[in-house]
Amino acid sequence: MTQAHDSQDWPLRPWLLAALLGAAGLLIYHIGGGQGPDTRVGWQAAVTALLFFGPLAFAFTLERGRWKEPLAFALVVGLVMAGLAWRAVGQAGSIADPQYGFMAGIIATGLALPLFQAGFHRSRWATSYRTIHENVWNDAICAAGSLAFMGASWLMLVLLSELFALLKITLLRDLMNEGWFGWTWSGAAYGAALGVLRNELGIIGTLRRVVMTVLSLLAVPLAAGLALFLVAMIVSGPEVLWQATRSATPVLLGCAAGAWVLANAILRDEDSAMSGNRVLRIAGLVLVLSILPLTVFAAVSMGTRVAQHGLSPERLWGLVAIAVAVAYGFAWLIAVARGWKAGAWRERVRRANLHLAVAICGVALFLALPILDFGAISARQQIARLESGAVSADKFDYEALRWDFGAAGRRALAWLETSANPTVAKLAREARARKARIYPYGPAEDYVLRVQPADPALDTLVRDYIRANPWVCQKQCVALDLGVAAGGKRQVAIVSGSTFTEAALPFDLDARGADPAPRALPTLGPSSSVELRDVTKRQIFVDGKPLPQALDDAPAQVEVKPPPR
Repeated sequence: MTQAHDSQDWPLRPWLLAALLGAAGLLIYHIGGGQGPDTRVGWQAAVTALLFFGPLAFAFTLERGRWKEPLAFALVVGLVMAGLAWRAVGQAGSIADPQYGFMAGIIATGLALPLFQAGFHRSRWATSYRTIHENVWNDAICAAGSLAFMGASWLMLVLLSELFALLKITLLRDLMNEGWFGWTWSGAAYGAALGVLRNELGIIGTLRRVVMTVLSLLAVPLAAGLALFLVAMIVSGPEVLWQATRSATPVLLGCAAGAWVLANAILRDEDSAMSGNRVLRIAGLVLVLSILPLTVFAAVSMGTRVAQHGLSPERLWGLVAIAVAVAYGFAWLIAVARGWKAGAWRERVRRANLHLAVAICGVALFLALPILDFGAISARQQIARLESGAVSADKFDYEALRWDFGAAGRRALAWLETSANPTVAKLAREARARKARIYPYGPAEDYVLRVQPADPALDTLVRDYIRANPWVCQKQCVALDLGVAAGGKRQVAIVSGSTFTEAALPFDLDARGADPAPRALPTLGPSSSVELRDVTKRQIFVDGKPLPQALDDAPAQVEVKPPPR
């Protein structure tokens, strides 16, 4: 649709959108069983997504005298998101990281919205970049402004409720505590604000230019900082990044995303709309050229981590994000190289944005659909690493297969139980039998253990216990042999930090979570005998200082419970 068509004033729009989104909010609350989108029932989540995304897409695209195409677009968006919500909630136990697939659907929808508003479904690649660019910024400003108005409307309700409460009239306060009212009011307030803002796209256009001008001011320090960073990398080498693989990738991608936003704020939708400030134009060029090296460094950083620990569904989604970022960096570099002599590189960058937006919309939708199983891909690669000896049997992450790889990971664990390697079979069987994930303190073998007195057989028993209860030994610990317990088991005290845990080994995996039998405590009665005695107790000393609790006061435990998160 054209900007002129968008700017037509439609007095009924705020009322229609308020009614539409208010009714949608009310239905979302009731369909969700009073929980709204927090429902854990598949069909309720699907209908909730349909009622949320469908009306919202219709509200952003509805125009006076033009409702059939927006309604069709809204139905497609609602049905796609409903299917993804049903899959993410109804099949959450079988899918690895279902939230990422749902987010991919949201990204596809977010990209499809301005493309539809600009008429891309009719004009295809002849669509004006200026129209798409304007719709992207208009939608972002309208969405943010409507959200701010919704918050302000709630603040008004709070003030009014407290005002009437002074007269002991609590009707409004009670109403605000009702879930159905909250969803209805929020939807109606958001719709009313959205309708008003879309009626004032001429003013929004001015605000859009102001926002881009303000954002452009950040481009100069960011461009200077990125240029210095890249020069320092050339001089000192990128080895420091590979030593910080946990944080390097998100930081580099965050900088690349910031450079992308600010570069587009400077480039605008055409050369005539750009600032004539030479410093800003140079900063824009630096930002355009910095995308590729930043994303390449992020890719190598992620590759280093994958080489160390193998694939996981989360890392595969990270690789997808990196691939998108690299595609932008490469496309922008080619645009600058091909259009430099003719001075047309800025227009080529804009056209690259259009082509990439369409491509990423399609890729995001493809990845959101149940076509590729990242859990199965990751499980196969992890098992290949185990079989090739890239990771030892005792350091392999069986817990990740059990909890992070979906149904494919559990099938892989069942297959590993049949392994000819007894260690692999034993650890896979233990991981698959667990009903709850062990507390994630990190790799199960990332600690230092000393058994006193030294006993290889007892060392193995203690390590089996720590593998199932990693919170008892986070970094380093000492296991004290206390002798033979009931049933012929070995009684040990595992000292870590300023505490210790008693355990009877070998422990029973099926008894994990059982509380120790409580000790009978005396109760003072009218004729009770009370006396003072000197009692000798065993106590653990660390560096000559006693631990707070005497050994005999700590009952033997099958399993200690993890501390609260």
